[in-house]
Amino acid sequence: MNRQTEREPTPPSSGAPSSGTVPALASTTASSSDLASLFECPVCFDCALPPILQCPNGHLICSECRSRLTRCPTCRELLTPIRNLAMEKLAVSVLFPCKYATFGCEITMPPTEKADHEEHCEFRPCCCPCPGASCGWQGAVNAVVAHVRQQHVSVITLQGEAVVFLAVNIHLPVVVDWIMMQSCFGFHFMLLLEKLETYDGQQKFFAVVQLIGTRQQAENFVYRLELNGNRRRLTWEATPLSIHERFATAIMNSDCLVLDPGVAELFAENGDLSIDVTISMR
Repeated sequence: MNRQTEREPTPPSSGAPSSGTVPALASTTASSSDLASLFECPVCFDCALPPILQCPNGHLICSECRSRLTRCPTCRELLTPIRNLAMEKLAVSVLFPCKYATFGCEITMPPTEKADHEEHCEFRPCCCPCPGASCGWQGAVNAVVAHVRQQHVSVITLQGEAVVFLAVNIHLPVVVDWIMMQSCFGFHFMLLLEKLETYDGQQKFFAVVQLIGTRQQAENFVYRLELNGNRRRLTWEATPLSIHERFATAIMNSDCLVLDPGVAELFAENGDLSIDVTISMR
């Protein structure tokens, strides 16, 4: 007769790892993503990178979140400046995902390169490209067009590589903007014309084109803005901004078409200004 021997259950672990220890892995062949998950901060859910701080019970907290807290968010113990040197040593051999992985970034990198990559990552959330401070929307690049169409219904969309944009009533004395979306080559471009007051109290017109895409994609295109009047022609050509570059920066640097009101008047007809907009590939 076979007898089955019952084994006593293994008692649960008695608490979190102490300072300077590395949590045990379920497998000795853990992937880099498995290792990276051990560094997750319970507050921001990003990775805690060196210098890696922990609470007295061993719970990790990233240095940025630690600066805003007095108690551990996991166990509520008072925080002290304890570093986990073992985890810092392990971090050197781990490839960490970009914090914008949920937006599509698939790059992994050592901890020393993570901050610089994320500052310039093309998948980081975009702001709404429509001017004005009333819209605080942020989202992924591929969600921008839908947002503009749903929330900014006054923005018209023109199809084609060459279109004519009409700014109506440029004689308005107040600060004002005109905007349109242009669709061609499988991409969407935003044209902004703004009438602003400069630092010296003078009003000027600024016009620039922005690609709803990454900087790398923007480098593949050239936009041309052309004004035609009675025996006059004014042209501006440049690489479009990417969605991650703000209109305000281009305007501040005059890296756009700039018109004095008197010059704009030379090309206007009955107070309306027509701009020929052409998008071409390099």
